[in-house]
Amino acid sequence: MAACGHQPDLRSDWERQQEAKLAPAEQAVALPPYPPSGELLEFSLGPASDFRFFIEASSLSVTDGLVRYVLIARSPDGVQTVTYEALRCSNGEVRIYAVGRDGGWSGAPGAWRGPLPWHRELQREYFCSVMYPVRNRNDALGAFRR
Repeated sequence: MAACGHQPDLRSDWERQQEAKLAPAEQAVALPPYPPSGELLEFSLGPASDFRFFIEASSLSVTDGLVRYVLIARSPDGVQTVTYEALRCSNGEVRIYAVGRDGGWSGAPGAWRGPLPWHRELQREYFCSVMYPVRNRNDALGAFRR
């Protein structure tokens, strides 16, 4: 059932390469403070996952056609993964800038890649209207609070 809601990317490799060349260069990204300490906004994948997912409200920003945020995923055992990432609404791709580890951020920004189920939920329900990002941070926060 989950696969039914996802449309395949019908672009050729050449089209993807050209889109990447024409896309505006991404500005250097400053990482938010670690550890996340602001208001956590929970969202759910329903019965598809027993993990709990949160976005830290203070980390949320909308710039350059991207929505950036700190994502926290908690397992049923309480183990959590913290990442700082961006979602590109125009094609649903996701980029992880850093991973929370040992009380700070580590790693280098990764490549843009296809979304996972929780990214598709964020895209559909909170961050994107069709293929465009919400206008600003307040619109995204409002979607969570509704």
